[in-house]
Amino acid sequence: MDKFFSRKNTLLLYWGILVLVFHLYCPCGAFSQDMSSLIYAEDTTFSANEVRQLRLRFRNLNFFRNNEYKGELVKGYTLPGLWILPTVSYQPLRSLKIEAGAYMLRYWGESKYPNTHYGDLPGVNVDDTQSAFHAVPFFRVHYAPKPGVSLVLGDIYGQNNHGLIEPLYNKEMVMTSDPEAGVQLLWSTRRFNFDMWINWESFIFQGDNHQEEFTFGVSSRIKANDYPSGVSGAHFYIPLQLLYKHQGGEINTSATVRSVKTWLNAAAGFGVDIKMPFRHFRKLNIEADAAYYAQQKGDVFPFDNGYGLYGKMSADIGGFRLNAAYWQCHDFVSLMGDPLFGAVSMSRQNLVYDDPKTAHIGIEYSYKIGKGFALGVHADVYNTFAVNSHGFETGENGAMVPVSSRVPNSISFLAGICLRTDFGFLIKKF
Repeated sequence: MDKFFSRKNTLLLYWGILVLVFHLYCPCGAFSQDMSSLIYAEDTTFSANEVRQLRLRFRNLNFFRNNEYKGELVKGYTLPGLWILPTVSYQPLRSLKIEAGAYMLRYWGESKYPNTHYGDLPGVNVDDTQSAFHAVPFFRVHYAPKPGVSLVLGDIYGQNNHGLIEPLYNKEMVMTSDPEAGVQLLWSTRRFNFDMWINWESFIFQGDNHQEEFTFGVSSRIKANDYPSGVSGAHFYIPLQLLYKHQGGEINTSATVRSVKTWLNAAAGFGVDIKMPFRHFRKLNIEADAAYYAQQKGDVFPFDNGYGLYGKMSADIGGFRLNAAYWQCHDFVSLMGDPLFGAVSMSRQNLVYDDPKTAHIGIEYSYKIGKGFALGVHADVYNTFAVNSHGFETGENGAMVPVSSRVPNSISFLAGICLRTDFGFLIKKF
């Protein structure tokens, strides 16, 4: 154990296991689910029973996450904090709901926050700050003209609701990024799930010194057959995903850098959910995906095209979900994913990995404490195999000198605990 983990990591692991065991045998737990749906994602259900009701809703996520990254791809850090989202909603029609409030993020031990959208690519510098909380307004209009179809304007159902694979999207952005805002189309049928959105991250006025920025995304799932309704059976599906990120703008005449930059991440694969006929071993999921990266305009990253192969498996056993995955890539940049799934170092400038390979195992436990309250705990280990690297260093005369080296095998340990709150009550019925 001492070979791979520091004393702090070992204590965190023991602490996580104790919490998991406690809640596994806790008689007050209602039922367990995976963390993605119970903790990280937001319920998009449209209730037709709240017509002409003015309601107060309170959403909150308390989190403590420790990322002990090793190797040269990214430095480790800890996320201790919370976000709160109080809103007031009104539903004038059975098919229309309006919601307004404020999203406020705070990390313990900090009192000043950059006054910008959170979730940008590295390298954005903002001088003006906010005090106490990082706060942004929240406003959503949800229109559901028919069952299974929704148009969302304003703050959309974003982040982990898109269901993107880890090489394309880092789950922890629910703790670090602003709510996505723009326009979204949701469409769900018996054989097809479709989510298309634009997240407008940076708006510019005439003469602004920064760039316009937005992300366009599509996440869909083709369902080959119905989910088994009996004791056992298999459900087959095909995931298709795309992220297109753009920086530019024609009216930011005062910007130091005005060059247009566009990047693309995409993935396609095949998966199967197997419903198991056992009391404690309830479900097995297996999925394989091919991922693609392209730098269509600009020269921010050192290569223009790349690809990756991703295989993952999860098993629901008792109240636990066990995860395992394998990833390898060539010249791949994960625009919004964990840096461990990319070939470009985020901690050392001008350093890239040659065909990196990473294996992952993890365990999570989450359960619904009661209506509106859920708890989740996870522990993950990522093994990045030894790999050749190359880059540039500054020589004696100031010129950039090409260098290459062998990066040894590294093991990264991630662990965290989250408490999710989501409840509301009626203020007045009109």
